[in-house]
Amino acid sequence: MCCEGIIEKHQFEEIKENAASYLKANSAQNSDPGLCVISCEDISEAEREKIIDWGIRAKNEVLTKHGAYALASGSGIHLSEHGGTGDGIIGALAGAGLRLTGHDGRFKGKFDMKTNNGSLSVKEIEESQLIDKVMDEKFNPLNPEEKVLLGDKIKTVMYDHRSVLLVRKNSDGIWVNLSRKELKEH
Repeated sequence: MCCEGIIEKHQFEEIKENAASYLKANSAQNSDPGLCVISCEDISEAEREKIIDWGIRAKNEVLTKHGAYALASGSGIHLSEHGGTGDGIIGALAGAGLRLTGHDGRFKGKFDMKTNNGSLSVKEIEESQLIDKVMDEKFNPLNPEEKVLLGDKIKTVMYDHRSVLLVRKNSDGIWVNLSRKELKEH
């Protein structure tokens, strides 16, 4: 899980401590929880690109804890191990790198939207303040007047640093939101 926020500099240590406490209290037994906290103001553009590269590489390569610590060394990156072998820092750093791209991942949780007969217009969805944009599977925006039939579980993906509801046309030519299984492809 990865989250992003705007904080004051003096809150950085408190955020790290609270996140570490959360991991200790909520991680499964025998898991390898790791924590990565980055102050984007404290890293250079070159460091940012290295973090992003780490995240992209982690999707296809087996990376090491030593490599994660080497990348974090001397930068604005905090890494800490909170159980198990400590290998969780590899994924924590990778998650942060993928988040920095603004084009990777699904948002945790699901949205509950009040609808008229199960459907809303794209404009109504985007005005709900829960979802930033409605797009088709190829990330093309839809006309604001288009209607979308919303399923039980409304989940979004990150695209261009925004929460995006992806939709497709069903066999009847009606726009429907992608299922959780379908979203795994994005």
